[in-house]
Amino acid sequence: MGIIELNGTNLTLEDIINVAYKGYKVALTDDAKEKVKKSREIVDNIVSNNKVVYGITTGFGKFSDIVISGEECKTLQRNLIISHSCGTGEKFPKEIVRAIMLLRANALSKGYSGIRLSTLETLIDMLNKEVHPIIPEKGSLGASGDLAPLSHMVLPMIGEGEAEFKGNIVSGKEAMEKAGIPLVELVAKEGLALINGTQVMTAVGAIAVYNATNLLKLSDITAAMTLEALRGIRNAFDPRVHEVRPHKGQIQTAKNMLALIEDSSSITNQGEIRTQDAYTLRCVPQVHGASKDAINYVKEKVEIEINSATDNPIVFENGDVISGGNFHGQPMALSFDFLGIAVAELANISERRLERLVNFQLNDLPPFLVKNGGVNSGFMITQYAAAALVSENKVLAHPASVDSIPSSANQEDHVSMGTIAARKSLDILNNARRVLATELMAACQAIDFRDRIKLGKGTSETYKVIREKISFIEEDKIMYKELDKCEELMINGELLEAVEKKVELEV
Repeated sequence: MGIIELNGTNLTLEDIINVAYKGYKVALTDDAKEKVKKSREIVDNIVSNNKVVYGITTGFGKFSDIVISGEECKTLQRNLIISHSCGTGEKFPKEIVRAIMLLRANALSKGYSGIRLSTLETLIDMLNKEVHPIIPEKGSLGASGDLAPLSHMVLPMIGEGEAEFKGNIVSGKEAMEKAGIPLVELVAKEGLALINGTQVMTAVGAIAVYNATNLLKLSDITAAMTLEALRGIRNAFDPRVHEVRPHKGQIQTAKNMLALIEDSSSITNQGEIRTQDAYTLRCVPQVHGASKDAINYVKEKVEIEINSATDNPIVFENGDVISGGNFHGQPMALSFDFLGIAVAELANISERRLERLVNFQLNDLPPFLVKNGGVNSGFMITQYAAAALVSENKVLAHPASVDSIPSSANQEDHVSMGTIAARKSLDILNNARRVLATELMAACQAIDFRDRIKLGKGTSETYKVIREKISFIEEDKIMYKELDKCEELMINGELLEAVEKKVELEV
């Protein structure tokens, strides 16, 4: 089992996936421990000298002008957590909870938050011993950090709330006791340090952007399979076409398509069967490529955010404590709205390619890709279902970040809605993957109606992997089960791994 060392500066998307899904353990570096200790010394000095500093010796939000005595600091921090724990909706899956905990621990390890080392180590112990707080999905405005959901994360640390431990949901106190982790009595600044940040939206969005990167490759693979099935024209992918409009994603996609169909006997040249293909085939580089560029932009923003200090106030090494706005989620909100739009477009063009596969008026294949049509409906309703998903994505792709509702008596008068944007992007991604799985399965079905064709270098491997799990549909059967199998090959990485052994794909 791997160990991820945290110092607040070099966490990667791969690290997040390893901790969230593969159970990797987490530890602080010695340097991070020293920075955390020094930051805490500054906070202790502020409290002992009765200095007035926001969030340390004052209330929060609109109560920032109310000074809190040293004796009341512990009560203040506890009250902060329990009063802010007002989330609602479905609970986040444990994988996302683990990502949230990891990102908060990494941010705190930078040494700008004033938390005690022992409190930070408690959070890390919970992660390593798999005490997963129950965190509702909804309730964050994404501006003064993800206050509500992060408060739910903290509840078990103080013996409150609920947590999942060894597959069972129990009280937070019981989970901590069973895991052998002592409870924490929060002191000055600690409650705020734990909940003032963008880690919920960033955790959800980081997982979405990681999966979106893989989906980009799967989109190219799927499009290449449809190109094979419809005897598409290779000329549209000629590198000279894309060099004169040199968007990086466009060039990469054209290169991927040519590599996937290399040595195919089905692919044609312009003029052999038709002069040109419809846009959904001909413009794959332009459409997929634009999504590649967008998703890579979001990935860059996420990589910055997962190694940032998003607390308030920020405690600097020289003793300065500055109240700023690093908790505001706008950089992530805009990015995750962009992510959702980019992924939705992958599904949009996929569903239209699916239509070209199943609609006999647009091809030379049997209607709905089935023998004995009429008795059998074949792939007819798979396109309905895909159309429903892309239509839902169009609603979900409406940007959350253009909205704002003032809160805390207008002290917090502009908010990002970044957590909503992140959650929507993940929903869009899950819908898009199902649409692509549908197209991929239909393309394999269409290929089987072609006589003695040789598939390309990458498409032949794709066909092989699919047919090992999913047979040709001779007559109607329960389709969702077959589609589930195809989607699982995408989710578990089996399909992409097999294809990339033959063809190196770029994103």
